Amino acid sequence: MREQMTAPAAFGDHLPDLGTVRSNIGGWAQLSVVQYFVAESAVIEAWRGPEPYDRRTGFISDLGALKCGIYEHRDVCSPLHLLMNASFVVQGLGMLLGALLLSSALLCIAARPGVRILQGAAYRKAWPTAVAVRVLAGISGLGTVVVGFVPEDLGSPFHLVGALMFFIGGAFALLLLGVLWLPHTAMSWFIVACGTLTLGALVVGGLTRMDVPEPGTLERLMAYPVTIGFSAAGLVVAQRVREVRRTAARLAKR
Repeated sequence: MREQMTAPAAFGDHLPDLGTVRSNIGGWAQLSVVQYFVAESAVIEAWRGPEPYDRRTGFISDLGALKCGIYEHRDVCSPLHLLMNASFVVQGLGMLLGALLLSSALLCIAARPGVRILQGAAYRKAWPTAVAVRVLAGISGLGTVVVGFVPEDLGSPFHLVGALMFFIGGAFALLLLGVLWLPHTAMSWFIVACGTLTLGALVVGGLTRMDVPEPGTLERLMAYPVTIGFSAAGLVVAQRVREVRRTAARLAKR
């Protein structure tokens, strides 16, 4: 299939959408979601609850709670809740930008250097998968934006809806992207593993209603792989775009 969908690119061939500013911004936008881990660590350090915050037992959303006090039998107090919620929004916007700016054609070949698209049957078969990845990534990004704007202690059901959009949309986007890239890069297996881990943890969380000894660990098994998986995908795209732009710059000097 890959032989039918792509062909070797001759030196100087134009590879659609790869060398544009749009693609460059899209790749780095996906990669930018790693800022979440920095923000989370800073917010945890500032925690002022009666007990130190523990990632194994503390829910992620507790870090974004607006008020200090009891919430669902948990004593929460997060002075840097604005930073945590801003991080959720920034992460979501990064995913949304990636979904909007990275074209389906780019996703089809981003993981395979030195090829160009052949507009044949194999490409038409792969294209819907790339479109689905973009749609699901957008849903996931929108979900975490909602989480940032609607903290848990506002009592709105939209917080849970946003979280589920992030988990479910992110898991399936990573699974489809990993399958799309399987013939092209070893990174695809890592991306598939991230999606599978999130989906598995989500099923366990649903079946147990998060009533487990370490709910914080379980929630992070839902959330962290999505962030890490999209970062890995963004890295692949950003590297490919950089290679194409460097090639174009060398050709321009001739």
